[in-house]
Amino acid sequence: MKFKQDFFTQLPEFYSQVYPQGITKPEWLAWSNDAAQLIGLSQPTDELLLGLSGNAAVDGATYYAQVYSGHQFGGYTPRLGDGRSIILGEAIGPNGAWDVALKGGGPTPYSRRGDGRAVMRSAVREFLVSEALHHLHVPTTRALAVIGSDLPVWRESQETAAITVRLARSHIRFGHFEFFCHSERGRADKLTQLLNFTITQHYPHLSCDAAGYKAWFLQVVQDTAKMIAHWQAVGFAHGVMNTDNMSILGDSFDFGPFAFLDTFQEDFICNHSDPEGRYAFGQQPGVGLWNLQRLAQALTPVIPSDDLIAILNQYQEALVQPYLRLMRAKLGLSAVDVSSVEQDKQDLELIGRFTVLMEKNQLDYTQTWRQLGKLDPTSKHSALRDDFIDVSQFDAWYQAYQQRLGAVADIPAWQTERNSVNPKYILRNYLAQEAIIAVEEGNLAPLHLLQKILTQPFAEHAEHEDLAKRPPDWGQGLIMSCSS
Repeated sequence: MKFKQDFFTQLPEFYSQVYPQGITKPEWLAWSNDAAQLIGLSQPTDELLLGLSGNAAVDGATYYAQVYSGHQFGGYTPRLGDGRSIILGEAIGPNGAWDVALKGGGPTPYSRRGDGRAVMRSAVREFLVSEALHHLHVPTTRALAVIGSDLPVWRESQETAAITVRLARSHIRFGHFEFFCHSERGRADKLTQLLNFTITQHYPHLSCDAAGYKAWFLQVVQDTAKMIAHWQAVGFAHGVMNTDNMSILGDSFDFGPFAFLDTFQEDFICNHSDPEGRYAFGQQPGVGLWNLQRLAQALTPVIPSDDLIAILNQYQEALVQPYLRLMRAKLGLSAVDVSSVEQDKQDLELIGRFTVLMEKNQLDYTQTWRQLGKLDPTSKHSALRDDFIDVSQFDAWYQAYQQRLGAVADIPAWQTERNSVNPKYILRNYLAQEAIIAVEEGNLAPLHLLQKILTQPFAEHAEHEDLAKRPPDWGQGLIMSCSS
């Protein structure tokens, strides 16, 4: 790996230098070839294993943990920071630079009495979801590898430590700006320094002045809205949308008790620590705006409040339009003039009626969308109808859907197109759990197979139909904890 160290050299007060503590008997549990290509790597090697497990220095790495704060479940925590993630620097790849971080690399000054370790189950889950989201075309950080060990760590019971090697276009979060506003007593010079760095590194087309700051914040709003639109379209619940878990670049970030929907449920809660459902699936669009408002508050020393409010008022449109594009593609509906407010309203109603029917009839979200690829949309009767108990309501919806769809000249092509946007395979929690249990037993094959399937989620993989099935009773709607 070849590194540059812009964050380390240009923002010396924004981190603490800290070195990873090696894990014993490191071993490759999983590796992503296409993530490796992003930073110019090819195959995992023994030398790389020693370096990324914290047992040897990596040439060119500087090693540091960033400081930030954030709103966690609605309450402000003034000092957070990387408690178990150590960044090596920005690895230069063929198409840009990616931060390389060892998640689970040991304690840092921000560990808050924690051991700085990640357990194998959480490391595997983060690896799988990072790569799964990427191949579903959802903006996300990436995962290069999972490294296992025999190092014991204690959570609810004794487990073994592991490291996820995370790649991120940036680790700068909403919480960075909150820290250098509130925790540094509103020092505009620090905010300006961070803002100028962020723009120079990631938005080089923008200027570091008042006009550039406004354009930048608008881009952040749009990128955040786009990310959440993808979540809602694919049926992904993040689970911990604290402001310190929000990437400034609009990439899915910091995975803990996440879940993809099995049976569609608007108020689905995937986080055991969120009994009130603050971060329930259907709440994510609203939470996204709330988090952006907290970011805007932190930016008031450098951007006028009126400008920030005016930009925040564009959030809803910035969310609805990509959501509509994604959902129209899933349904095979033709695109419309962006100025057609009435058509947008009608399409949102049509989509909403369909998801309400899914919920009322307790249908699997991913499977139901995939069934669309088997439809003859010109036929009066739909095979999809058999999945609905309330057939009269489905018939009413289907009639409205056909009217909006219009004529379909090439039905096989239409079906193929639906299957190219409606995945057959998602990372269901029970599949991740089965892979984790196999790893605990010394068998990596289920993990590697699951990884392979998730990199081609739209393909049929007829020999692996079992991985597309609804979960067994024990695996239906699994709720995870934040424990890592």
